Amino acid sequence: MSILDWSIVVALNGGIFLYGMARARGTKTSLDWFLAGRTLPWWMIGLSLYATVIDAGDLVADSGGTYTIGIAYLVTNWVGATGGWVLLANWIAVPMYRAGMYTNAEYLEARFGIEVRVASALIQALYRTLVLGIIATTLYLVLAIVGGWGTYAWWGVVAIAVAATAYTVRGGLRSVAVTDALQSAVMLVSSVALFAVIWSAVDGWAGTASRLEQHSSGLAGQLLHAGGDDIARQSVRGESASAVDRMLLTGGSYDPETDEIVRTTPGWLVALAWLIVGFAYAVVNHTQSMRLFGAKSEWDMRMAVVVSGVILLGLNFTNLSIGVMGRALFPDPQAMPLEASLQVRDSIFPLLVQQFTDSGIRGLVVAGIVAACFSTFDSIGSTVPSLLVRDVYARLFVRDRDDRHYVLASRLLTPVVILGSFAFVPMFLQERGMLLVFLDWIGAFVVPLLAVYLLGSMTRVHRSSAMIGLAVGIAYGSLKLAAPMVAVRFGVAILPPVLVNNYSGTVASLLLTALAMVVVTMFRGKEASREPRALAGRGWLAASQVPVAAAKVQGLARGTRAPVALGLLVVAIGCLLSFGVFW
Repeated sequence: MSILDWSIVVALNGGIFLYGMARARGTKTSLDWFLAGRTLPWWMIGLSLYATVIDAGDLVADSGGTYTIGIAYLVTNWVGATGGWVLLANWIAVPMYRAGMYTNAEYLEARFGIEVRVASALIQALYRTLVLGIIATTLYLVLAIVGGWGTYAWWGVVAIAVAATAYTVRGGLRSVAVTDALQSAVMLVSSVALFAVIWSAVDGWAGTASRLEQHSSGLAGQLLHAGGDDIARQSVRGESASAVDRMLLTGGSYDPETDEIVRTTPGWLVALAWLIVGFAYAVVNHTQSMRLFGAKSEWDMRMAVVVSGVILLGLNFTNLSIGVMGRALFPDPQAMPLEASLQVRDSIFPLLVQQFTDSGIRGLVVAGIVAACFSTFDSIGSTVPSLLVRDVYARLFVRDRDDRHYVLASRLLTPVVILGSFAFVPMFLQERGMLLVFLDWIGAFVVPLLAVYLLGSMTRVHRSSAMIGLAVGIAYGSLKLAAPMVAVRFGVAILPPVLVNNYSGTVASLLLTALAMVVVTMFRGKEASREPRALAGRGWLAASQVPVAAAKVQGLARGTRAPVALGLLVVAIGCLLSFGVFW
């Protein structure tokens, strides 16, 4: 990268950083730190939601994912995230907002009991910290490949993480929401610029299809259609016959001509699994709920998801199709012009930036990636401490200190969360790709929590059913994570192949959790109402609710019809793109 490139990166992100620090000056109370004083307008929340859902992981890790599985992954955002947002903002989050709740885990205590609240907080802390591990790995690949820093790239990753920590610690959501909005603008311009360059390099969609077919017959149909079957190939060259037999215990068939194990998953099942993942992201993830809770009115909360959904519909394609076009240009990771340690699927995005952009454009793209990293570091850096302080620390251990104590505790936890996420990096630096590794964990822990939120807010399942359902879903997910290792090491199949498959396993995780909750309800009876019970709060948690009630939260002065109708229209367009145009 040239001096011009680095100047663009520093100027754009440095300005946003300084502005975030300036905004932090007004943050003094927990209402400010956790909910931005409930002053956020719809457009700012919408941009912040978009900046969080399309982070550096989407620009790099998800491009590595589409390099492998094709545009079926777009269903995650086109239908899953947009549908989840509309459901969250118009139904699930509404009683939480009206009750003045700070976290979505707090709702689960009111609906199901304290143990479910704590479980949700801990699951979300694990889930979002894993995402930070992906972001750190992403930034390392960009600085190592595009910047040419090699192993020194980790120093750059740490520096950016520390900078994001600085203004998040000071300002909480008040700083994060406004910097996210600015960062989303940088990401938007940079992603469109790179898409235009790569689109030209492959001669558009037709050129991409032609190149993919030249590499392997049928590959274009698999990658360029959301309904294409997923065909995963695992090389077993050099493995003994007994070792191959053990690997086959988790599914697939052996192809002696290529010396590979081939596992095929129907396209409809792949799309369904990614749709569930998108819903889980929007509904379970308090990074999203926290922004909605900071809205100055219910109308702003509902309208915000329309803004984020519209942006996502267009930019999801420009962002993630880059991975598919990259597969057309570099069909084999081992043929990438990179050192051996960087020849992985997730390197495709930074490799394309390195190979096909000129000075100036390259700086703009890297500035967008750095902005995306800032956006996710600060978002999760404010969300996870909120959950751990309010739903675990203040609820179970230190219940009655003054407001400053808990704001300080949140601030102290922020660097622990952001920098502690680096411990997950080795798990993501592998040839399989970050996205598929992440799917393992989502199916095991987050999807069961999605079932709890959906059934809790939309049905009258019994109060005791949630913890039992979570236990069933997480137990199955843990067995699924362990199954490949147990099969290879001990030659024992602890689950049938269909329940080990990542895609069918994601669906099974949701269904098993929901089934367990329904069965418990059949024996113990339905609740009188699905509305959350009033919490008999005490100490700081109860006292912190007072300024929320006094924050002069506005109602739906402009009505609900327009936000709901527009939100449903966004989801309908996503369905048309996913199951019509690109199916």
